[in-house]
Amino acid sequence: SRPGKAYNPLFLSSGVGLGKTHLLHAIGNATSEVGLRCLYVTSEQFTNDFITSIQTRKTREFRDRYRSVDVLLVDDIQFFRGKDSIQEGFFHTFNDLHNSDRQIVIASDRPSYELSLLEERLRSRFEWGLRVEIEPPDVETRLAILQTKAARLGVDVPKEVLELISQAFQHSVRDLEGALNRITAFSDLTGMSLSLETARHALGDLLRTSNKALPTSEEILSLVCS
Repeated sequence: SRPGKAYNPLFLSSGVGLGKTHLLHAIGNATSEVGLRCLYVTSEQFTNDFITSIQTRKTREFRDRYRSVDVLLVDDIQFFRGKDSIQEGFFHTFNDLHNSDRQIVIASDRPSYELSLLEERLRSRFEWGLRVEIEPPDVETRLAILQTKAARLGVDVPKEVLELISQAFQHSVRDLEGALNRITAFSDLTGMSLSLETARHALGDLLRTSNKALPTSEEILSLVCS
């Protein structure tokens, strides 16, 4: 509601499949609807544009494109690590936008303080505004996501099947949706009803992978010492 004024920059971080890119697009859509100029780019696209502008001697066009927007959304900022010239280019773009009260939203697969290969001056700027770490959804939220997905597919999935998926896949919304798609496809192809037994059969290998126990700290220490 106050782009460029509050929470600037906004830094979103989470593991894969938890909605960072979805949120970036939602912010872009919302700000575009009120007439703001918005630009969404991945770190790879920014890198390619920056390199191309130097090779073709069109750095002015590059600056105009990135510094004339009201809202800049940058996805997967972690891939700037170790690319000094790209970080330099983004540093100046960031400063120009921030000084002009333009909104900057950045997404990363890890918090800003863990991006050790980024320049300190960049990391410090990421912490000016608001840092938000997106946690994996709890079991009730996972169940609600599955119920919504099943409704959109037009499939009547028993609650115990949805509960099986929500308990087995805890770290990524993509995993939840993938498991549901696999069960419904298996049911369609085999003609079997969407029962708990059918779900376990369809998810067999995925369930074994998702339920694999993580090593304890004692086991890690023992193995490293040996």
